[in-house]
Amino acid sequence: MSQEYGGDQIQILEGLEAVRKRPGMYIGSTSIRGLHHLVYEIVDNSVDEALAGFCTQIDVTINEDNSITVVDNGRGIPVDTNHKTGLPAVEVVFTVLHAGGKFGGGGYKVSGGLHGVGASVVNALSEWVEVEICRDGKIHKQRYERGKVMYPLKIVGDSDITGTKVTFLPDKEIFEETVFDYDTLRNRLREMAFLTKGLKITLSDERLEDPKIREFHYEGGIKEYVEYLNRHKEALYNEIIYCEGDKNDVQVEIALQHNDSYTESCYSFVNNITTPEGGTHMVGFKNALTKTFNDYARANKFLKDNEPNLTGEDIREGLTAIISIKIGEPQFEGQTKQKLGNSEARGAVESIFGEQLTIFLEQNPNVAKAICEKAVLAQRARDAARKARDLTRRKTALEGMSLPGKLADCSDKNPENCEIYIVEGDSAGGSAKTARSRATQAILPLRGKILNVEKARLNKVLENAEIRAMITAFGTGIHEEFDISKLRYHKIIIMTDADVDGAHISTLLLTFFYRFMPELIKQGYVYLAQPPLYKVEKNKKVYYAYSDAELNNILSEIGRDTNNKIQRYKGLGEMDAEQLWETTMDPEKRILLQVNVDDEQESEIDMTFTTLMGDKVEPRREFIEENARFVENLDI
Repeated sequence: MSQEYGGDQIQILEGLEAVRKRPGMYIGSTSIRGLHHLVYEIVDNSVDEALAGFCTQIDVTINEDNSITVVDNGRGIPVDTNHKTGLPAVEVVFTVLHAGGKFGGGGYKVSGGLHGVGASVVNALSEWVEVEICRDGKIHKQRYERGKVMYPLKIVGDSDITGTKVTFLPDKEIFEETVFDYDTLRNRLREMAFLTKGLKITLSDERLEDPKIREFHYEGGIKEYVEYLNRHKEALYNEIIYCEGDKNDVQVEIALQHNDSYTESCYSFVNNITTPEGGTHMVGFKNALTKTFNDYARANKFLKDNEPNLTGEDIREGLTAIISIKIGEPQFEGQTKQKLGNSEARGAVESIFGEQLTIFLEQNPNVAKAICEKAVLAQRARDAARKARDLTRRKTALEGMSLPGKLADCSDKNPENCEIYIVEGDSAGGSAKTARSRATQAILPLRGKILNVEKARLNKVLENAEIRAMITAFGTGIHEEFDISKLRYHKIIIMTDADVDGAHISTLLLTFFYRFMPELIKQGYVYLAQPPLYKVEKNKKVYYAYSDAELNNILSEIGRDTNNKIQRYKGLGEMDAEQLWETTMDPEKRILLQVNVDDEQESEIDMTFTTLMGDKVEPRREFIEENARFVENLDI
């Protein structure tokens, strides 16, 4: 039957109906990440009031029914009539896309949020929204359900304060998950408070018997942010270098401090929005940093005349920095606002930062010396790493691109079909090689624990035989030579024993991937295998349980009696090839956990790796004590 296709088949999605039809276009996804974006959009509106100088406090509450309330002490959303629509301004803000004080330059000089669609998108994707506004001595109220106005704006009382209160319940018809995660909100609200000097933000969770309340308030702003990020590292010098200024209508704020690690942790923001892919402001920062330090190092004889300049990477080794700019009309590349495109931002950052950093180095020669000496050591290590890489390349060229001897490769050459199991030990490796599907599954056994890369420079990393085997097997190269298009397997599966040693090996491997091949994780190529914890036999029937809860369910089903043979697997080596295939490697039956990195929480993830894998014992103990309640099935 042919479908009619004429003028009436072209749908016009009126107003907020478009948002409900295609929510991903407006909030990125309908996953847990999109759910939390609803909160950020409402909070962003309150932060805009703070940036404009009218709001000093924002209170965010997760209510018992999992709705969210955001209260601020700003001026209150205007309630007078918007003459273009004939509706109260607040109704326009919550029911019309691309309406708000962010357009036309009248309401806010700078603002964050999703292109001014924040409040209306939250309204469209919520079961209900209630807004109360204290303004002009009165309390004004309106309610919406799935984007539709339930009654005209009405006055419900008197008030001698000003501000806005928004409560909303996310729509179960839209979101895959509607339970808010306290830690996710805490991390983002903490970041907002760091980026908005002096603003107090509280987060309360009313879902618990004993409600949790956290307050974030930083008079030092991003200086305190750098201090926070470096708190589990050994600072190279005590001062936090801070620069700020305005140029060409761009407000620039930069704070930085080096530590004794080998990793760079630089985070950039535009109008409080994180820009994980950087952009023109980040280019300006890096250019000024590299030029200023090379000029200083030459003038003060840290570099000899015949020595090459320090690279930006040398100078940024062990650097923690926050680059935060405010700009009237930000131009972002891509809808997710991950990269800034404004050319004026580069010039403003380069000029302000370059001038102020030069003055700081002249006035603080001890700090300048510590940074220059660390950078020169990094330069030498980089040179050693280049020689090690060249040697590896020459070897592989002579051997005709030979793969590691212990790799059992798969025969299919299409990376999309191929997966590689990184297996702990030769014993499990042997079982895995027998069990695998030879066409699509490759096995790489590792001997012992790989190097902890958190405590090593690239040249040391490249000297480690197990790491070299992985780099060669993956085919991508490493660090600045990394090329994701050359990846030979689209699933890299870490398969270790379900014990303390296995967990440690997994963490070492994830640390290596995150520090030196982050795109593997960011593009979703890294997985953790989930071998069963128990094997249950009864009357020649075999059952596998992957958790204690699953074991209890199986025992409830088959009956708890003396005929049950229960085996707790301590390691992969206890399974024969058939069992390993059936439980952990068969694509039809296995359980794989994909490892993901949320760009918005990168600073928190970075700190977790530092805490777990760094030199300081006390932060690690605190982390383990704090998170022990989330751990299941860990053998001590």
